[in-house]
Amino acid sequence: MRAVGDAVTAVPPGTTRQVVGYPALFVLVALGALVPVIPTGALVSTAAVVAFHQDSMPFGLLLVFGVSALAAFTGDIALYWLGERGVRSRGGSRWLERLRARATPERLAQAQTKLDEHGVLVLVLSRLVPAGRIPVMLACLLSGLPLRRFARGDAPACLAWAATYGLIGIVGGSLFSEPWKGVALAVGLTLLLSAAPALWRRLRSRPAP
Repeated sequence: MRAVGDAVTAVPPGTTRQVVGYPALFVLVALGALVPVIPTGALVSTAAVVAFHQDSMPFGLLLVFGVSALAAFTGDIALYWLGERGVRSRGGSRWLERLRARATPERLAQAQTKLDEHGVLVLVLSRLVPAGRIPVMLACLLSGLPLRRFARGDAPACLAWAATYGLIGIVGGSLFSEPWKGVALAVGLTLLLSAAPALWRRLRSRPAP
């Protein structure tokens, strides 16, 4: 990790942005929204750490925030559109089946209840809770929520998501003078946040002694 940090600081900021910067961040975050196996939160936090230590700060941080939010929104809309095609199709689609496979019946029922109670506002919370996005998106699809209305709720959700993980990166960058240490802390925090819900559910399901 230290070697990575040294390389980051040795490369001029303009070159860094062009080679491994904002275009790559957009593509990876958008793909992560479509294929939820890419650690997009860690990507945003890492980009925020790098931007924090560059001369263009705070302009670079604002770009990280804007690019991340736009990429997450683009990926969400694309995935929802593909899911809608599956709902309308008589035989379904592989995208809809992938969404169903990632949402247990219990979590889907919870998401549908929250959607009935709070409407599209629940999208904001679902984006911030690890593994909460897919069940809520599937609930929106099965309830027949139009794409335009989904987009209105998803836009502030993506903004809040980008701000949250960007803030984690800012914290990591401000605590250490060497970027690689900030990156390590930011990645560790995002992975911990991602694993926390699953660990909590496992602890709750464990029988009492």
